[in-house]
Amino acid sequence: MAARPKRINLERNHVDSGNDRYFMSEALREAELSAGYTSPNPAVGAVIVRDGRIIGRGRHKRCGGPHAEIEAIMSLPNESDAAGADLFVTLEPCSTAGRTPPCCDAIIRNRFRRVIAGCLDPNPKHAGRGIEILRAAGIEVKTGILEEECRSHHEAFFKWITTGRPFVALKMAETLDGKIATANGDSKWISSDLARERVAHLRRLSDAVLAGAETFRLDSPRFTSRAPDGTVLKTPRRFIATHHPEILSDAGEGWESVALDRADDWQAFLARLGRENVTMLLIEGGGELAASAIRAQAVDKIEFHIAPKLLGGRGSRPVLGGPDPAALSEAVRLDRMRVTPMGCDLRIEAYPLYPESES
Repeated sequence: MAARPKRINLERNHVDSGNDRYFMSEALREAELSAGYTSPNPAVGAVIVRDGRIIGRGRHKRCGGPHAEIEAIMSLPNESDAAGADLFVTLEPCSTAGRTPPCCDAIIRNRFRRVIAGCLDPNPKHAGRGIEILRAAGIEVKTGILEEECRSHHEAFFKWITTGRPFVALKMAETLDGKIATANGDSKWISSDLARERVAHLRRLSDAVLAGAETFRLDSPRFTSRAPDGTVLKTPRRFIATHHPEILSDAGEGWESVALDRADDWQAFLARLGRENVTMLLIEGGGELAASAIRAQAVDKIEFHIAPKLLGGRGSRPVLGGPDPAALSEAVRLDRMRVTPMGCDLRIEAYPLYPESES
């Protein structure tokens, strides 16, 4: 499960007003526009507010480029307009120099009145330090506005920056009776057009996609993120779990193979991806690979798309395969489950609770 930010002993000193929530939601809108394009940096959004009106907007657009706070300042008609204004940002401003100077320095230099941060940065180099620096400079700082929403938006970055491993999302499309394909592998299409648009969005968020060899053989997937008009928005790294890498010989460039038999294989694979700055891995099936990932406790979040169909059939393929459990007590419990209608389908999101984390 994705790590939560370390709790810093800082006075929040805020009243969660409706206006603050509205402006933070606008900062989140900015952040969403960059989601999937900034890795391994977080996709942060920011807005600048004066007299109850947004006067500047910004988002971190690419790794190495200006951060959201700087983009928002640069969007102002005059940089001096920042003096006395409020800055809403989805993540605590950075306080150390990397590819770009610390955002805290620019915030202080531009004499903002208030900074409202959605959530603290769990990066050990920051982790509340930016809040302390801004307060020491006489700037009022509020934290925790739409905190859960901001944490959710940044959850892949949080997992990677605190553990060195990517956030792993498992996406599966199934019928109401838990089937993902017929006995001969026919699965097009279980889910609706809206569900497939959602999958394109998940691929955009991800740095890498993983599927099983059978899925690759039967579906000939491209694993690209495309706009509704077919334009390719992003092609993440593409992995196929197989002991026969030769099946990729005709797939073209950009495909990689990996053998994932045991939990140790999964952990080594995820550690490798983390070192290679992969912050989010999307698993797209099939059922045996999905079960292997769950058994290895590699999955941080599931997203199942359930279609209003009953397939039946003893030989039809289940959403999770693997060895037969001996008892119901072996079931993996789910936490923070959310059900969202998606056209005629249901989107179910939840976080697995593995035995050692259930408390």
